[in-house]
Amino acid sequence: MPSKEFNSLPNIYLVGPMGAGKTTVGRHLAELLGREFLDSDHEIERKTGATIPWIFEKEGETGFRTRETIVIDELTARPNLVLATGGGAVTQAPNRNFLKQRGIVVYLYTPVEIQLQRTYRDKNRPLLQVENPEQKLRDLLAIRDPLYRDVAHYIIETNQGAARDLAHKILTMITTQPID
Repeated sequence: MPSKEFNSLPNIYLVGPMGAGKTTVGRHLAELLGREFLDSDHEIERKTGATIPWIFEKEGETGFRTRETIVIDELTARPNLVLATGGGAVTQAPNRNFLKQRGIVVYLYTPVEIQLQRTYRDKNRPLLQVENPEQKLRDLLAIRDPLYRDVAHYIIETNQGAARDLAHKILTMITTQPID
């Protein structure tokens, strides 16, 4: 049973690269808090009735990012939520603003080697359907890591520990280390 002390916490938003564990950790964190969990990519698919790869194929990354910004704006306006964002959500300034201003942002940092282990077979990741997925992950992290760090109130490494343990660790950080 979640504690009443958690009721006063703002929404919690998880950012980080693909394969960081945002969805898995987010589900556990929401369970600990007694909150709804949503994944922005899943919400985009639900609203459009199309898969992310299909949207990328038909509308390109620009079309997808436009849809993503609309969904993130809507979701961050809802109360009592734990939200996992897509890996590239932070590339759009409006998304960074919605996240940082409307809740607590936690960056799930994950080394490229771990990302690759977790994602190399996943055909639902259009940005990885390239000849050298490892290099693509390195390139994406080089661009996005500063953005993740800029928007984050907290940073946690996800390369060690079970998702449930990481959720507990995040909750402890949020409740014992107030944001400046």
